[in-house]
Amino acid sequence: MITAFRAFSRSKWAAGLLVLIAISFVIVGARMDVFANLGPKHVIDAGDRSMNEAEFSAAFGRVRENIQQQAGRPVTNEDLIAENIHVRFLESQTEQLGFLNWAWKAGIRPGKELIVKQIRQIPAFFNSVTGQFDQKAYESALAQQNLTPAMLEQDLRDQYATEHFNAAVFAGARAPRIYGALLAGAAFESRDGRWFEITPAMAGDIPAPTDAQLNAFIQENAARLRAPEFRMASVVLFSPEPGAAPAVSEERIRERFEFKKDSLGKPETRTFVTLTAPSRDAAQKIAAALRAGQSPADVGRANSIQPAEFNATPRSAVGDAATAAAVFGLQPGQVSDPVQAGVGFAVAKLTAVQPGQPASLEGSREQIIQELRAEDIKGQTYAKVEKYETARTAGKSLADAAREAGARIVDLPPFTQDGKLPNGQPLNAPPQLFETAWSLTKGGESDVVDAGQGQYFAVRLNDIRPSALPTLAEVREPLAAQWRQREISRRLAAKAEELAGRVRQGQDIAAVARSVNAPLTVRTGVVRDQATQEALGQGVLQGLFGQSKGQVFSQPGQGGVLIGRVDDIHAANPAVAGPLAEQARPRITQEIVQAMVQTEMAAAAKRSKAKHDVGLARQALGLSAEPTAPAAPAQ
Repeated sequence: MITAFRAFSRSKWAAGLLVLIAISFVIVGARMDVFANLGPKHVIDAGDRSMNEAEFSAAFGRVRENIQQQAGRPVTNEDLIAENIHVRFLESQTEQLGFLNWAWKAGIRPGKELIVKQIRQIPAFFNSVTGQFDQKAYESALAQQNLTPAMLEQDLRDQYATEHFNAAVFAGARAPRIYGALLAGAAFESRDGRWFEITPAMAGDIPAPTDAQLNAFIQENAARLRAPEFRMASVVLFSPEPGAAPAVSEERIRERFEFKKDSLGKPETRTFVTLTAPSRDAAQKIAAALRAGQSPADVGRANSIQPAEFNATPRSAVGDAATAAAVFGLQPGQVSDPVQAGVGFAVAKLTAVQPGQPASLEGSREQIIQELRAEDIKGQTYAKVEKYETARTAGKSLADAAREAGARIVDLPPFTQDGKLPNGQPLNAPPQLFETAWSLTKGGESDVVDAGQGQYFAVRLNDIRPSALPTLAEVREPLAAQWRQREISRRLAAKAEELAGRVRQGQDIAAVARSVNAPLTVRTGVVRDQATQEALGQGVLQGLFGQSKGQVFSQPGQGGVLIGRVDDIHAANPAVAGPLAEQARPRITQEIVQAMVQTEMAAAAKRSKAKHDVGLARQALGLSAEPTAPAAPAQ
């Protein structure tokens, strides 16, 4: 075999094959990347900016939380994907990252001092006691939102870059005068017209619908009329005996006091002032000025810095660990060297020290008793849970096990998957209960579920009422009224089209109105303003100002359908329209600039070759990728 390969390698066919391979690399080499699948996959790629699956999932989770708060009910990723929100969010993030990638390369880069200043203006990052910036509060607040300081600082840089770009585009922009003139001309234009209204009474008698017609109407409106699935369940509730306040022994009180006395005592506190500068050099100058005898207020004014005053503050309340170590290593009157804090460089001056006081048993007794009683109550509850689970393991039924454990069984009214009752009101129960009920089949019984805060429950699914259309007997009366209203609307629309057609064919509108015994309204000099709209109705104004001179309109009115004709159009008075044209220019300018910014951001994203992958986005949300999910370039 090896001999054969060697012989082939020396033949003319081998030379020709090598030439073909070389040509193929020249043609397709730019598109071949054997390492492409070895790196991390990104949901969004935009030059130097990207978003991986974890980052997209976290960002989309924040979007879902906002939507849940607005809707006042639980919302799943599947709900949002059904509304295509994930694609719209993905497209907006792709364009934004593409623009930010371009902006950074173009030199739009906010300074570090600007970011530090912005962070120190956010109220959530301040200590509620001292009213000063607190590094611990800063990190804790970010952690609650699944963010880190680096992520926030990047977000602020992105925000400033976008704002500065928008301001640059807006600077000096001004819409041409003709734009304002066109708007003012349309606003002060007046029109003459005639119209009449055909009412539901002109539709004629409508017989009562038959059962066949109503059943067909139900099918036509199935999506609107279909009731959701309801489930009926019994819940086993584990709770302590009412009024049972367990006694707490003196031995346990003393034992808990000995365990916690360090945290129960009053710690040493210190009164001091800190000044935070954006650079070490600036902090050195501040420290020198303080040591020279200048007051913190004077030093702060000279450096455009607001001193942070801490009165009787324990070490644990100082958010930044480096600053706390420096402060609690000083003697009264001393000034610290510059300390690199989480944001900037801090200099501290200590003014007073308040010694700590050890805790006493009598002073802490009531707090310890309440704490131990709460633990005992939770213990009683869990003891019932354990007794219930033991009985279930022994083969006893849910009801017998609950009775033996001293738990209560409560039959719940029918509820939907999102916890709504048949009347639309929410059922007051923890979300875990609804999730558990929807994980069971009819007759199924769950294990004990921990709802948090010492609450436990078990669920038995008694029945399932499937999603279904109502029967005709259930909705006959309201359905008949809706069907009749639809028939009236159909007849009115047909009648309106017939009458409007006669006017378009040249018949006098007054004669057409008389043929249906409808009074004809004649108005001249009609303008578009609030008073006219209230007097004539929105339908009349839309008809008169939506057509050219001599044209006929058919427009929904306040009680029926309007048929009318535009008789004449009068141009606006320049003396009146002129001032409005100038007043409208700033608003027109703003709208034009907003459109320009949107277009330019899209162009920047395109230059960054920003693209996204819908399939990876779905996978990031815990769903299967769509069959076809190619990377989509930014539009």
